[in-house]
Amino acid sequence: MPSHDTLERFIAMVESNAHDQVIEAFYAPNASMRENQSPPRVGRDQLVAGERQVMARASSISSRCVRPVCTNGDHVVVRWVFRFVWKDDSVTEMEELAWQRWEGERIVEEQFFYDPAQRKPQPPPGVAI
Repeated sequence: MPSHDTLERFIAMVESNAHDQVIEAFYAPNASMRENQSPPRVGRDQLVAGERQVMARASSISSRCVRPVCTNGDHVVVRWVFRFVWKDDSVTEMEELAWQRWEGERIVEEQFFYDPAQRKPQPPPGVAI
């Protein structure tokens, strides 16, 4: 079960948009992560590499935790709002719930729940569709 201080450090680091560093710092070596009902990606190194690929496509990322954070023993649910501005100036805004299972101070399993339609980038501001 994560401590309150660990959760607060985790949230602060996500909100600082250091997503790859968050995985390195808070996920177990054998952690898994999955999007909705997709098959999980497994292994911290693979998760970090995937996060870095997404981050490299963005010119800016904004991340915000919507409180309260729900905890029950080893399980944590966080509501997130993300805004990605891609290098072509298109924008993706997403809201999701992240369900996590922790072992001690590390995440071992995470599943994201969101409307997949949110993943479609919107044209840059002022560009007609």
